[in-house]
Amino acid sequence: MSGDHLLAHCHGDRTGELVGGGAVLDFSVNLAPIAPPLESLLSPSIQLAAYPSMDGRGVRDFYVARFGLDPECVLATNGAIEGVYLLPRALGLKRVLVPQPSFFDYGRACRLAGAEVVPLSLSERESFAFPGIDELAEALAGCDAMIAGSPNNPTGTLIPKELLLALACRFPEKQFIVDEAFIQFTEAFPSNSLMTEIRAFRNIVVIHSLTKFYAIAGLRLGAIVAHPAMIERLYGHKEPWTVNTVAEHTAGLLLQCGEYEEEVRSIVREGRRQIADGLAGNSAITLHGGAANFFFASVADGHMLDALLGFFAERGILVRDCRNFEGIAPVSFRFCIRTSDENRHLVSALNDFAEASWIAKAAVEEAVS
Repeated sequence: MSGDHLLAHCHGDRTGELVGGGAVLDFSVNLAPIAPPLESLLSPSIQLAAYPSMDGRGVRDFYVARFGLDPECVLATNGAIEGVYLLPRALGLKRVLVPQPSFFDYGRACRLAGAEVVPLSLSERESFAFPGIDELAEALAGCDAMIAGSPNNPTGTLIPKELLLALACRFPEKQFIVDEAFIQFTEAFPSNSLMTEIRAFRNIVVIHSLTKFYAIAGLRLGAIVAHPAMIERLYGHKEPWTVNTVAEHTAGLLLQCGEYEEEVRSIVREGRRQIADGLAGNSAITLHGGAANFFFASVADGHMLDALLGFFAERGILVRDCRNFEGIAPVSFRFCIRTSDENRHLVSALNDFAEASWIAKAAVEEAVS
């Protein structure tokens, strides 16, 4: 079980209780900071006794209407995670390039499908940016596919759209699977998404999620967006009825959430600036990413991270300990962007921690001298 999966089992909702009682501000789960207006979700119009559509057409119809996609380019899934596991199995992948650090389930899905995982190390010195096309071409040698997130989780960095299109052109025999679960949080969306490009590229497959941006993780809503030939191929391997009736109904309601979408983007945009500005003078914390609705951060050493997590626990703040991600030093954590007041609380705690750390360090040095 991945760390993110374990976290969900341990903490559940974004606001809950700490061990021993007390409210907790949960910055560990990368969902939108507010909930959409879905009061009619369980209205009498939902026929729970009847089967949902076999192919999740209610979700597919949302993608068609909201993003201007062709119906034959969309395969509805039970959240993005179904797509992550379906693709390596359905495509019979043998050797897959996977960035590190990245979402645990990319590698797990490949291994379960019998594929070898080839790690692509992202460098902290380069702010975890994706390498250029020549370096990627070398890394792809012997691989039949690449799976990557854009924005990447946990680093919060984007892969340039032009780079992915260039790779797809250069290597038409290889599959490029791009997880865009957080793309709607980015400043340039929708122009930076690959969803509108897939008719021209048979070897690009986009995995998308509705659960992050619309804060409905419990409903498991997502889709694979790809060339019609790829979608037809995937239907030959996909289980039927994986999208339930409530999810299909909710997808239709999301089409009425235009004001919500703008509000989420505004909150995240301002929160991104608020946190970056608030931590600009904090020499104990290094920020990375921030393209989506979360930041990747690091401290000086692992002992300092333990101290930070304990400091947060005393103040009712939960962040994501990233030491179980492969390919990074064990000094990293991740936190999402929430509302202005909540962000202010987090920034204040991080700055208080930095000040306390340097005071303690100075006291030790003075005692030693």
